Amino acid sequence: MRLGKVAFTAVMLVMMTVLASCSSSKFKRYNGPEVTRVIVDKGDRELLLMHHNRVLKSYDMELGFAPVGHKQFEGDGKTPEGEYFIDRRNPNSSFHLSIGISYPNAADIAHAKAAGKSPGGDIFIHGQPNKLVRNRKKSDPDWTAGCISVTNKEMERIYAMVKDGTPITLRP
Repeated sequence: MRLGKVAFTAVMLVMMTVLASCSSSKFKRYNGPEVTRVIVDKGDRELLLMHHNRVLKSYDMELGFAPVGHKQFEGDGKTPEGEYFIDRRNPNSSFHLSIGISYPNAADIAHAKAAGKSPGGDIFIHGQPNKLVRNRKKSDPDWTAGCISVTNKEMERIYAMVKDGTPITLRP
């Protein structure tokens, strides 16, 4: 009988350890309604995960260091505006987790090329930097190079909920 209690206790400890490690993982599961669109409202600094016309989740966000206007060129610090889609994900991002936005599209490329410049790229929704960012003050509301930033916990939920191919609307 004593051996049975010891075995039971050992099994319970193993299960608790496994459950604790699963809950601390940055990879979450989501079994709710499909996210059919992501809406980024730059003016209100709000990111919405939509299921058709219903808001599933709303998050505060930070933008590029020059947030007003549509991204036109590499290094301009602007976050794109318009219709794009989620085209990739990076579980090993320098910013906790990240999901990519399909910027630049053909029109963005043509506009930049006509000006003799690069449109830039690598625009993501991401968490906070994995390494300390020098010269960044917590009071800086918009600090990315053109990406959309949320907290790490929020990014874990977004990463789980939003699938590749999901349309994203970025509004002024």
